Amino acid sequence: MSFQDKSIICSDCGASFIFNVRDQEFFKLKGFRQEPKRCPDCRKKVNAERKPFNSVIPAAVPVPAMEDTTPIIEPTAPGAADFEGFGLNPDVMTGVKLSGYTVPTAIQSAALPHALAGKDVIGLAQTGTGKTAAFVLPMLQRLGTHKRGNIRCLVISPTRELAEQTNESIASLGRKTGIRGISLYGGVGMYQQVRNIRDGVDVAVACPGRLLDHIWQGSIDLSSVELLVIDEADRMFDMGFLPDIKQILKCLPETRQTLLFSATMPPDVRILIKTYLKDPVTVQIGHAAPASSVSHALYPVKKHLKPALLAALLRQTETESVVIFTRTKHGAEKVADNLARNGFDVTSLQGNLAQARRQAAIDKFKAGKVKIMVATDIAARGIDVLRISHVINYDMPDTTDAYTHRIGRTGRIDKTGEAFTFVCPEDGEMVRQVERILNKKIERRILPGFDYTLEAPKVDSTARPMMHHRFNNSPAPSPARRPYGGYAKKPAFSRSAA
Repeated sequence: MSFQDKSIICSDCGASFIFNVRDQEFFKLKGFRQEPKRCPDCRKKVNAERKPFNSVIPAAVPVPAMEDTTPIIEPTAPGAADFEGFGLNPDVMTGVKLSGYTVPTAIQSAALPHALAGKDVIGLAQTGTGKTAAFVLPMLQRLGTHKRGNIRCLVISPTRELAEQTNESIASLGRKTGIRGISLYGGVGMYQQVRNIRDGVDVAVACPGRLLDHIWQGSIDLSSVELLVIDEADRMFDMGFLPDIKQILKCLPETRQTLLFSATMPPDVRILIKTYLKDPVTVQIGHAAPASSVSHALYPVKKHLKPALLAALLRQTETESVVIFTRTKHGAEKVADNLARNGFDVTSLQGNLAQARRQAAIDKFKAGKVKIMVATDIAARGIDVLRISHVINYDMPDTTDAYTHRIGRTGRIDKTGEAFTFVCPEDGEMVRQVERILNKKIERRILPGFDYTLEAPKVDSTARPMMHHRFNNSPAPSPARRPYGGYAKKPAFSRSAA
């Protein structure tokens, strides 16, 4: 169905207003059969007299000018010395103890008092500082021993892996509360997710695309959401989810608590904060840079020597678990295959894998059955393994934020880690940008015993590449000459030939 802007006369004030294409799509989504009779201003007045949430789309919120791009960070009172000091109910406190939590991390200590008090919170901290518990605990405290039925808490995550990790944290910390969560993401069928939602859940942890699928299908009801969490907001916008986030926010009650957590503060995140959060308290731990517990080193190398250098480096380095980052999905597969041929036990994680294979790879890596994982940036968030001792950037990332997120896989919760980066001559500018955020020059290293003089294998330019006809200049075979496809007739079955 196609839409076009319409001019409508308001039944209350008589003013003319435009019923635009976006509003028409939203009315269709919510199942309205009639066009609006009131202009946005009159609708807003009527809605103010009703209950806080109703199904009519709110008036567009103007984006404020961004002359000041730095968030206001108010000093916060010192947090509790242990989790007992936060006043958590006994069932939640039992889950905290059983999960092995003892002393709150800095971000937990700073954010929890405000979140538990019902305030909107912006949490800025380096990756690996314990942000998940900083929003899961207020969520469990709010829900109490609520009987399953309507979804009252919603967490939006950028990746499937992070959604699963968050759902596991909810299950672990809330094991004595009876709270039930569900993770919603693409790559798997919707049928089982719909059945689980109908069975009753309290918390939904969702990737934006699949959540919108459920909204459009009408299989999820978000009208009872009291607490919204936007997790890893900067990564969300790096992946192009900003339009999806805005669509989702239109379907939520206006009177809700919102918690936003991020490692960095790009412009898109600032716009979202100023538009949708109400008088938020901002807590920042450290700076938006890689954790100070990680040491950094660069390995200058020619591109064709990367595979050999990686294998040699892994043989000479004492490691626990290692994550190797590549820029592309094909690169991840290629690097993993090369390491496997060299005798390393390795797995890979990238977007082309089916969800079952991705989960199997993560489970094996978390369990320590495989010590090396080759991944694209899809795994820069969502893999929470404390024993990762090394991160290797096989390919230099495109941005300093991406570097920060990759390096955040090691040196977590005050543990130490090492970050090795292979750099080619064309990576010089990105190296300088990374050094600026680190505020120091990164050590350049040469691997002892490695032959850096090897030349790239020569390619025979006279050999004709063996390619399918669709990918070179040779004409496609005539349909009449194809024995079983296209316009050719399949020969009749001959009993004598059989």
